[in-house]
Amino acid sequence: MPLYIKSVEKLINEFRKLPAIGPKSARRIVYYLLKLPPRQIEDFARSLIEMKEKVKFCSLCHNLSEEDICHICRDGSRDQEKICIVEEVGDVTILEKTGRYRGLYHVLGGLLSPIDNIGPTELRIPGLMERIKKNRVSEVIIALNPTVEGESTAMYIKKIVTPLGAKPTMLASGLPVGGDLEYADEITIGRALTDRREI
Repeated sequence: MPLYIKSVEKLINEFRKLPAIGPKSARRIVYYLLKLPPRQIEDFARSLIEMKEKVKFCSLCHNLSEEDICHICRDGSRDQEKICIVEEVGDVTILEKTGRYRGLYHVLGGLLSPIDNIGPTELRIPGLMERIKKNRVSEVIIALNPTVEGESTAMYIKKIVTPLGAKPTMLASGLPVGGDLEYADEITIGRALTDRREI
């Protein structure tokens, strides 16, 4: 049997394109999938296609949704005067799990990075400004990872939201410098969210 099988290698290369999946992990995943019955593979493939067809980004906050406006933005019981700014959609889920925040969100879709040619217009900052003006937002909670890019993005956001009358705050200590929200536990994130500070 030849070591190189085109269809297997092609799938391995597809998995390698995913974040945090290296060549060994991609190979292990493909070999695992080869052991599954055809029915499970079909269900897996259908789930991927269904997700791609149904899921879109909320037209207001850019969170994931199957509707034009996500369930959080549609929820009238949430505090409309607070917007929590996060880098990616996964951060919304992490903060929601704490159960300590009942305001709205705004997903930037990245961080400012001049070296990578990512400026305010490459992110969703213009939309954020519109929301602050339209909804008379009183507080903007900056929940970005404490990295160089995260800190510089936070400082830029502070600079542009302060003249609009929105008080910028950041998550309190408890999140390690250089750490990601994704890897922090719910209690740490909940405390950081509750004890946020003005910047």
